[in-house]
Amino acid sequence: MQPSERMRPLSRRAIAMITTILAFVALLLIGPRLVGVYTDWLWFGEVGYRTVWGTVLVTRLILFIVVTLLVGAVIFGALTAAYRSRPLFAAAAATKDPIEQYRTLAMSRPRLFGIGFPLLLALPFGLSAQANWSTVQLFLHGGSFGTVDAEFGHDIGFYVFDLPLYRLILTWLFVAVFLAFLTSLCTHYLFGAIRLSQRANKSAIEVTRSARIQLVVLAGTFIALKAVAYWLDRYALLWGSRKEPTFTGAGYTDINAVLPARLIMFSIAVICALAFFAATIVRDLRIPAMAAALLILSSILVGGIFPALIEQFSVRPNAADRESPYIERNIDATRQAYALGPDRVEYQDYPGVGTQPPRDLPADITTIANARLLDPNVLSPTFTQQQQLKNFYGFTETLDVDRYTINGEVGDYIVAARELSPNSLSGNQTQWVNQHTVYTHGNGFVAAPANRVNAAVRDEAGENASSDSGYPIYTVSDIASQDTDRQLIPVDQPRIYYGEVISQASPDYAIVGAQEGAPPREYDTDTTKYTYTGAGGAPVGNLFNRLAFAAKYAERNILFSSAIGPDSKIIFNRSPSARVELVAPWLTTDADPYPAVVDGRITWIVDAYTTLEHYPYSQTGTLTEPVVTTPGVAPQREEVSYVRNSVKATVDAYDGTVTLYQVDRDDPVLAAWMSTFPGTVQPSESISDDLRAHFRYPEDLFRIQRERLAKYHVDDPREFFTNNAFWSVPSNPTSDTDGQQPPYYILVGDQETAEPSFRLASAMVGFNREFLSAYISVRSDPEGYGKIEILQLPTDTQTQGPQQTQNSMISDTRVASERTLLERSNRIHYGNLLTLPIADGGVLYVEPLFTERLSSSAAGSTFPQLSRVLVSYREPGTGGVLVGYAPTLAEALDQVFGVGTGYAATAPGGDAATAPLPQPETLPGPQEVAPAPPTGPVSEELNTAVLELNDALANLREAQRSDGFTSYGAALDRLQLAIDGYLDAGGSFE
Repeated sequence: MQPSERMRPLSRRAIAMITTILAFVALLLIGPRLVGVYTDWLWFGEVGYRTVWGTVLVTRLILFIVVTLLVGAVIFGALTAAYRSRPLFAAAAATKDPIEQYRTLAMSRPRLFGIGFPLLLALPFGLSAQANWSTVQLFLHGGSFGTVDAEFGHDIGFYVFDLPLYRLILTWLFVAVFLAFLTSLCTHYLFGAIRLSQRANKSAIEVTRSARIQLVVLAGTFIALKAVAYWLDRYALLWGSRKEPTFTGAGYTDINAVLPARLIMFSIAVICALAFFAATIVRDLRIPAMAAALLILSSILVGGIFPALIEQFSVRPNAADRESPYIERNIDATRQAYALGPDRVEYQDYPGVGTQPPRDLPADITTIANARLLDPNVLSPTFTQQQQLKNFYGFTETLDVDRYTINGEVGDYIVAARELSPNSLSGNQTQWVNQHTVYTHGNGFVAAPANRVNAAVRDEAGENASSDSGYPIYTVSDIASQDTDRQLIPVDQPRIYYGEVISQASPDYAIVGAQEGAPPREYDTDTTKYTYTGAGGAPVGNLFNRLAFAAKYAERNILFSSAIGPDSKIIFNRSPSARVELVAPWLTTDADPYPAVVDGRITWIVDAYTTLEHYPYSQTGTLTEPVVTTPGVAPQREEVSYVRNSVKATVDAYDGTVTLYQVDRDDPVLAAWMSTFPGTVQPSESISDDLRAHFRYPEDLFRIQRERLAKYHVDDPREFFTNNAFWSVPSNPTSDTDGQQPPYYILVGDQETAEPSFRLASAMVGFNREFLSAYISVRSDPEGYGKIEILQLPTDTQTQGPQQTQNSMISDTRVASERTLLERSNRIHYGNLLTLPIADGGVLYVEPLFTERLSSSAAGSTFPQLSRVLVSYREPGTGGVLVGYAPTLAEALDQVFGVGTGYAATAPGGDAATAPLPQPETLPGPQEVAPAPPTGPVSEELNTAVLELNDALANLREAQRSDGFTSYGAALDRLQLAIDGYLDAGGSFE
């Protein structure tokens, strides 16, 4: 058929204008991506992970090209076949054809429509497919798990590494065939192979033989692909959620009704596809139409109604019996997927009632001596006010807990990095040249012992509390301490260019290094400037790189500023978590990186996880929110059914060096990724002892594990089905808003050696109840790292849980009356409520109370100070709850356990962990402490000590006659100090 009119050719001016517009649009669309690719290439070269970037980029490009060409080729083939089989007409019809103009347009530019149209349709699917690069790489490098599923007998690796790619390929083929069918249909209609005609006053559709054959072949292919989908869908039953919230995975109905139904549907789909293919020979289209109707009807009856009937009339009346075998599968798989098997978890029966005094147990002495009083969730304002130094420095909103060995003693410390806070810059500090070339780094590491403060707040009403009491005792390593020998935690390089606070600026970059011969310009101290000498940063000295980064950040100053010299570098991507996720995009990072001093350098330690979305029969859960590296993209909570903390990552706070360390040799997922990116993860043997000593068990992993343990500690499937033995994570007793109590790091005494053991712990309460049911703790020490210990309380006792304990403590008469006075002039913050197993079966609760004075002055001028300590303990025998409330932990413990127990909280370092506590009956009374007669001349220092000792004894006798625990505790403290002073002066006792 010839076109009735020839299309007018475009003029040169029109062609030039269209070309210019298209080039401009392409530049707007592609230009930023090209700039991003180039700057990423520079950044990955800086950190030494360019092979990761290249592997991911090449995989994405190949996927994009392959899927685009696959979909486009199928569409092109269908369009070409339809065009070549078009009917030929000698002349136009008597009446004007309404689609003739479109036919004319298509035939005037056959290449544009024949090639451009298929590519245009295929392009979005290619762009979507490239995001699945990880699926392809896992398929290529994945191995086996060594564990098979209970239903089909396949290795778990089949479901993790192979099946996802099979389903992806099937999806792409579905798309290609469906688009090919629509394209063929439209092409046949456009060129007359399908026509609407009038016969005997009835509308009819006329289809040529070639059009019929092509359409039924495409439809048959689509049905055949549907048959393959039914076959693969059988495996998806193993992580289905039909039985939620009871358990995850295939249940009785799935195995005995849905699975057979899908096999039946597979068979019917195969027959239906054959019926469509038969229509290429038999002209009767009723055969494929009837087959399609059969497929639809059977999907309703066999795939929907039949399983529903089985569920309603067979399973629900006998649910416990029917579902028990499948619940058992779910229990086993979930324990495997979350590393909660017997090799990692140890259960112990625990009575919940103490049987021995804590002072008789060396492990309890260590626990009491290291009871953490400083709460990292409360003290950030205190650190800021007392250790900020400058307005442009700052600390994270939540501080961290780590342990250090100082003077031979292990202790847990509240730690923080004094980072640059770009959002705190003000006035002229916010000028571009100052913000990005002068204020570039933070200054130093700050730590404070977690179990003590500088002095107790003694004023009962809190209205006249000392302004220098109740605050942390700081250990600081910063620039000012570099020339001294007083660093308790030595730091060789205290400057911080990478951190959590410093990366909050938008845009997040700093330009370091000056022109040759120019003086330093980076702020260091009030009297010194500094020039960065680290390896971090991408070169920005040449014009091309300036142009690239000026375009990346839309900042012309990068192009024209004289502060940038030939040797200048640009530091960006400064968040520790973001750096780890960029160099290892197959890892999920923990939400709480923490700073540590490792081998003399401030180092960010980032816990990283390998995760899977679908692990057969494993319960799904939320791990964490990934770091947002793309502006404007909201974080998505990641649902996982398998998780391993297989990698510990470090980020140097000075030069940004990222190092990944393997800490789990038995993780098949990590093995697949290490095969994909060889050399990116260092073996565990390369971890230094100093670094390993600072590894903590990660909070995000512990949170999801304790949620799993709340249900999956149950072995009996029938008991699991009733929910009767389940636990719950307790509500947060110290928060006004609803939420679960967060886990907490503690330093406790090991039951066998009495040595301090650093652990992450959490109490557990009964299902939808508040009584204590279990206590979970996991080791963070290098020896036994990751071992989970669970103390299970008997079900026939009622030991108070955290929320009940909090209510008991704050409703105590002494606490309530003083709180009323405190609230007149203070804001009260309840610190972390710690649950500590002591007394060979008992449970001690310890909670610090912080006060923050109300002030009408500028915000931030007041900050929390430790004012009181509350303790609670269930009294053996009576079952009553004893509450202690005092300015110090020692005094509060003495109120509960009697005089002498509190000595462990104030004893010097290791003495409390190695020496038994003095018994109350052996503690010296006022008359029993008598100085021995001097054997020589008495020094003035010794005479003064004797006078102070006599005064302290008199004060103690007076306190014994009073009813106040606070005054008696203070008298004991004074007596102890007087005894120490007397002995130091050379005195002795008879």
